[in-house]
Amino acid sequence: MSRKRHVKEKPEKGNAEDEKSTGQTPNETLPAQTFDEYQCSGNVDIDFPGLCALLDIKDIPAVSTKQPASSTLTETEGGDAESSQSQINATSFWCKPCLQVEVENEDPLSVKSMKVSGWKVDEQLARVLQKMLPSLSQLQSLQFWQAGLTDRMLISLMNTISLCSNLRVLTLEGNPLPEQSYHRLLSEDSILTHLSLRNNRIGDESARLIGAALSTYRSSNKNLLSLNLAFNSISDAGAAHIAQGLRLNRALLFLSLSNNQIGDSGAAHLAAILGDFALTHEEVVERRKLLLERMQSSTQGVDSDQTPADQLPSVPSSTPVNVSKGENKGTSKKKEASKKDEKPAANKDNPKSNKKSSDGKAPQSKGGKAGGREKQLTAQEQDQSSAALNEQVELVEIRNPLLDDSLQCRDGQLFLPGNTTLTSLNLAGNRITEKSLPLFLKSLEMQGEGGGLLRLCLQRNRFPPECESYVRIEELIALRPKKKNTSEETEEGGQGA
Repeated sequence: MSRKRHVKEKPEKGNAEDEKSTGQTPNETLPAQTFDEYQCSGNVDIDFPGLCALLDIKDIPAVSTKQPASSTLTETEGGDAESSQSQINATSFWCKPCLQVEVENEDPLSVKSMKVSGWKVDEQLARVLQKMLPSLSQLQSLQFWQAGLTDRMLISLMNTISLCSNLRVLTLEGNPLPEQSYHRLLSEDSILTHLSLRNNRIGDESARLIGAALSTYRSSNKNLLSLNLAFNSISDAGAAHIAQGLRLNRALLFLSLSNNQIGDSGAAHLAAILGDFALTHEEVVERRKLLLERMQSSTQGVDSDQTPADQLPSVPSSTPVNVSKGENKGTSKKKEASKKDEKPAANKDNPKSNKKSSDGKAPQSKGGKAGGREKQLTAQEQDQSSAALNEQVELVEIRNPLLDDSLQCRDGQLFLPGNTTLTSLNLAGNRITEKSLPLFLKSLEMQGEGGGLLRLCLQRNRFPPECESYVRIEELIALRPKKKNTSEETEEGGQGA
C-alpha cells in the first residue's frame, strides 16, 4: 500500500501535463474536467468564473452580488445615506463588464435576480449563462440591457428559461435583433408572466408576430400578465396587429405601447376591442367548428361513461338544457305525476339554487326527508349537474372567448363582449389626436362596472389636456376602484418622458 501511495505522489510533484493525462487528483483540488462535465452548484461567484475559465475566456466579467436592502432600509435616517453611497459605488463599477446578482438573503444560493448591463454577451458567455441558469432554483428575474444578444442566442435562451422552475420575469431592452425573434418569448408554452421589450426598434412586422403570439382562433398565451413595448417603432399597422391579438387573449393585464408612432387609426383598433365588437366571418366559422367539436366530445363522453344515473351529465345543445336523461331516479310514472309540482318548485328555488349548491349542505339535509321535498331535491340536482357540466366544458376548452355564453346577436351580426381582462393600457407619447378619443370613451362606458381598464395613459399625445372627451375619460377612470398592485411597478417606467 505504501508503494502505491508513493507512485501517486510522484506525478503530483511533477509536470501538470502528466496530471491531466492520468486524471488522478486529490479530493482537495478541483478535478480537471471539460465544460460539459462541469456540474453547477448554484453559487454564481464560483460557477460563473469556473465555467468561463473552462472555455478559456480571457476577460471574465466580475460578479457583483447585492445583498437584500431590507436591513439598510429598516435602520434610521442613516440608511438613506448608505443606500445613496451604494448607488454611487454601483455607478462607478458599472462601466466595467459586470454580472449583477441579487440574493434573497445572505445565502449565496438564494439568487433571485440576475442582470447583464451595458456589455456584449458573445457566444461563449451565452453558453456559460445557459449552463448556469437551470441550477439557480430561486431565480425569478433575468435582465439584459444593451447586451448585444443575437436571434440565435435568444432562441437558445428561451429553451433554457423553460428549465428554470421559478423564472417568470424577463427584461430584454436595448437589444435590436436582425430577425426580430421577440415573438418566440410569447409562445403558448412560455412560462413568463412579465416581459419587457423596450427600446428594441420593434416595427410593424415584429408587432404582427407578437399579436399572433398573444392569440389566434385556436391558441393564445395564457401566462403572460405584463407586456412592455415602449420606446419602439410601432405605427398604426403594428397597433392593429396588437389589437388583433387582444381580441381573444384573456390573460394579459398590463400593456405599454408608450413612446411609439401610433396615430388615430391604430388607437381606433385598440379602442374597438375594449368594448363589444362584432365577430368577423372567419371568427364565426371558427366558433361553429368549436361548438361542433364540443358537442361531439360531449356525446362521446356520455356514451362511454358508465356512471350512476344521477351523475350523468346532459348533452349540450344550442338551447339551455335543464333536464338531462339520467337525472331522475324515479320511474316514468313518477316523473309524469310530479311534473306539475316540479315546475313551481324549480321556479321558486332557481334564484337560490346557486347558493345552495355551492354550500353543499342544504341538498343533503333535504335528501333525508320524504314527500314533496324529494321533488325539490331532483330539481336542485338538475341545476347542479348542468352547472357542473358547464364548468367542465369551460375547463376543457380553457374558456375560449368565441364560446362565450354572453355573445349577442344584433343586426345580423354576433357581438362578443370586449376585452375586460386588460386593466392597464399605456399609450402616452404617441401621435393620437382628439379624433379617436370618443372611441375610447364609448368603450369605457360599455365596460361599466363589470371590470375593464383601471388605468389608461394618454398623456403627451396630439390633443389639448382640456379636451372634453379626454376630461370625461379621466373622470371615468378615476371612479373605478384601484388595486394595491398597480402596473407602475411591472411596466417599469413605461410612462416615462
